[in-house]
Amino acid sequence: MNIILVKVLATALAFSQATTRPDAIKAEFDPIRDKTEVAELLRAGCLHMRKSFDIEQINLDDLIATAMDDKDALGEEIKVLKGLSFSDLHTVYREFCKGEAVEQSPVDLTEVISFYNQALKDLPDVGRLKELKLPGMSLILDGKGEPFSEVFTPENRRIWVSIADIPETVRNAFIAAEDKRFLQHRGIDERGLVRAFIGNLAQPGRPQGGSTITQQLAKTILVGNDVTYERKLREIIVASQLERSLSKNEILELYLNSIYLGRGAWGVEMAARGYFGKSVGALTPVESAFIAGLAKGPNYFSPDRNAGRARDRLAYVLARMREDGAIEAGETRPPLPPFVAYERLRPDTGYHFLDHVSREARSIGGISGLTDASYVVRSTLNPDLQRATEAVLQEGLARYELNTGRFKFEGAETNIAEAIAAMTDEQRGDDPAWLAALKNVRMPLYDVQWQPAVVLENGRTKRGDVLTVGLMDGRTVALNPWNAATRRSLKVNDVVYVRVREASGKQKNPQAARAELRVRPSVQGAAVVLENKTGRILAMTGGFSYPESQLNRAVQSLRQPGSTLKPVTYLAALKNGLQPNTLVMDSPIVFPPIGGGPNPRPKDYWAPRNAGGGSGGAVTLRRALEDSRNLATAQLMAYGIENSPEQGLDRICELAIEAQLYRECSRFYPFILGAQPLRLIDLAAFYAAIANEGARPVPHVIDSIERQGRLIYKADHNAVNWIGSVDRAAFFQLKSMLQGVFTRGTARSARHLATYAAGKTGTTDNELDAWFVGFTNEVTVAIWVGYDNAKGRRTLGRGQTGGRVALPMFEPILEAVWRTHAPKTALSGPSPDAARQLVAVRIDPDTGDIDQAAGQRAAAGVEYLRRDPVGGVSDTRYRIVSRSDQFDYYRGGDGFEEDGSRVQRWPYDSRYGLDFRDFFQPRSGFNSGGYYYGPRPQQRRPEFSDDDYYRRAPRRVDPDYFFGRRAY
Repeated sequence: MNIILVKVLATALAFSQATTRPDAIKAEFDPIRDKTEVAELLRAGCLHMRKSFDIEQINLDDLIATAMDDKDALGEEIKVLKGLSFSDLHTVYREFCKGEAVEQSPVDLTEVISFYNQALKDLPDVGRLKELKLPGMSLILDGKGEPFSEVFTPENRRIWVSIADIPETVRNAFIAAEDKRFLQHRGIDERGLVRAFIGNLAQPGRPQGGSTITQQLAKTILVGNDVTYERKLREIIVASQLERSLSKNEILELYLNSIYLGRGAWGVEMAARGYFGKSVGALTPVESAFIAGLAKGPNYFSPDRNAGRARDRLAYVLARMREDGAIEAGETRPPLPPFVAYERLRPDTGYHFLDHVSREARSIGGISGLTDASYVVRSTLNPDLQRATEAVLQEGLARYELNTGRFKFEGAETNIAEAIAAMTDEQRGDDPAWLAALKNVRMPLYDVQWQPAVVLENGRTKRGDVLTVGLMDGRTVALNPWNAATRRSLKVNDVVYVRVREASGKQKNPQAARAELRVRPSVQGAAVVLENKTGRILAMTGGFSYPESQLNRAVQSLRQPGSTLKPVTYLAALKNGLQPNTLVMDSPIVFPPIGGGPNPRPKDYWAPRNAGGGSGGAVTLRRALEDSRNLATAQLMAYGIENSPEQGLDRICELAIEAQLYRECSRFYPFILGAQPLRLIDLAAFYAAIANEGARPVPHVIDSIERQGRLIYKADHNAVNWIGSVDRAAFFQLKSMLQGVFTRGTARSARHLATYAAGKTGTTDNELDAWFVGFTNEVTVAIWVGYDNAKGRRTLGRGQTGGRVALPMFEPILEAVWRTHAPKTALSGPSPDAARQLVAVRIDPDTGDIDQAAGQRAAAGVEYLRRDPVGGVSDTRYRIVSRSDQFDYYRGGDGFEEDGSRVQRWPYDSRYGLDFRDFFQPRSGFNSGGYYYGPRPQQRRPEFSDDDYYRRAPRRVDPDYFFGRRAY
């Protein structure tokens, strides 16, 4: 049996059931037992169709006779009947429609039933459409309430509107245009099918479907849009079931919210906004008719593509509406209504931020996802600051690889040779072809803030080697490719990223600008700008580029914080009553295994060391933190917080948990130097708490959420978690010490910021991670740089510390904060509560001396020291280190015996019965008596290095380094 005839008869079987017994439709027949029933159904369906032809005043017998005599009289080749014999079709008509006895019938009902059963296998459940609300589009506003982005799933850019809020004019327009008998039929309109059938015979060039609104809804939501007989079969049956399950208003509501109407709009509300800039409730009759006319073919009748077709379609719909009495008589061919410009929100920044908005929304009660319905979300985003933060991070990562020789050019972003050729053929506009093509290019990394440029010339000329690129503004400039290998790999019409350096001097010549090639770095980074008082995240970038990697390293990655965790230890010491001028030994120390044990091995002991080796003897807590001394920090844990190192570690861990840096601590000594990984956002919140004197804000990206004009969520900007075990005075002392990191410490390359900011550098073992976290009165900026290390532990390289890699990005981000969010102000002094417990004195920052002589020295600075019970200064300077220890304890040099002979002194710790010679061996070449404290070969390398005692310059130094200053 002809396969086309099988499919036609199976479709006719579905139609017959839907029109003659809609309440008893069968989705499966027995190929043997039910052949008689199927034949009767086909005859009943044909009889029903003949009546429809009679209603339409069409003589079906004459139509068939004409076709048999001269099929060309019906038009060109009929695509819907291609492959089907007209004689077979006529025989089937005689057999089932006229009841004639036919010899050698071409019909095998077994095949028809088998095809029918297979096509209707696993029909969708129409019951789930009851109360169904389709996915919607949520609008994301920035912190000022301006539209920033839209969130929706593919083919679901809609705003749901209930049928009660859709004007009757709009409903009538769609009924007139798409389904005149919608309110009368039961899912299948046989009269519409007749009109479509005759239309397809007469004008087969553009097929007519004859589908009802119910059928279109079934196709859109349940059945799919395949152009097959199987889909049509399922559509007919499902449409009939829909009519039994849903009311006409429910069907119409689903239809008007699900249909695609062009300009990226699904549903009438989104279409009204997209074409006319208003809600569907404000549409005029002409605007309603226009939108209804788009349902037949939103691209074909688009006013943006063919205004003539759109105008004809509008006139047709208005005429149908007048026939139905939906509108009064008017102009027969009115002009198209005025449209708003078609602009989609397509941000080129903030994609990691937007991802986090969606995640945070799911954590809010009652919201399972921003695409489940249509919400208006007011975010905390500062778009200008976000753009600047991304640009700084991207440039900083690329500059790091350029200056260390690690950059690797792996090819152009794209090539626009074909687009240029097409533009040349069309010769449209005044722009040269390369510029027109460049303006239309869609870069793969659409959030990278560098400029795209097209290579126009690359080769040797009379001027020598020439490499020229064209820019978006039409200029052509020379390109610096950094090396010969990169130059050779570039081809004409390649598109690359560049950074343009404009000509300097009073007489700036635009043609004297030059472009520098920018290459995608393999190193990654993250940055967060957090508002201290409220916890609002003003800017956040979780990597170099979102299209390249969707992992948000600011909130989804755990990395070792290194020395940026040291303030927790110093805060615990200040909480314990110590002062910034309290002395602590910066000298070797060895810790036995926690919990002891019968026979601990040497490798079970922990012997930290300073970055670069050496020790400094007795130093103040301030200088120990400013210079990020590992040994002093370990000594402080051991002797400055509790009676034993283990107890000191426990107090530090408890404080870290209270500060919400961790949920639980890994109980091992290297924890104090940042051995346990954490999230960058949590570290930023802790530093914001320091700025707030103990009030830790709750970081968030959503200020409020509305649905259909009703506020369903509002963030509490006053919600803070006080780190209540520490008073405000201790927090301010720590804040002042971190300010000294800029003045004298590891961030002194940016000492000009010391008046306005405080912060801390951090570097982990082997330079795997580089950090800088700093704060002003208003914001905290946290920056991390490192490799993802998915395929191994790749380091940043010797000497690439937080002060060298991350710190240079802090200042340009801070300048953007001052430019876009808060004015530049000096770091504030202690709050009234803290000031009542503190007294300001002038001291020598190196020795902690507060006598008159120290106060007169130029190097002396103001220190805030805690008051004692009677109002004086609480003197804790020698609580850890006695006066005699300050001078007698080994400070890195040689001692002398009584006879004057020189001798190397090895420190001995009587508290543990440990001789440091068991763990360290002398090495020549160090500046303290020719000895260097370093581990024996059998001992593992200490857990952490620190920030900035490397003196080795980068392998590559660019005189035009973006960040201006080198960090030491």
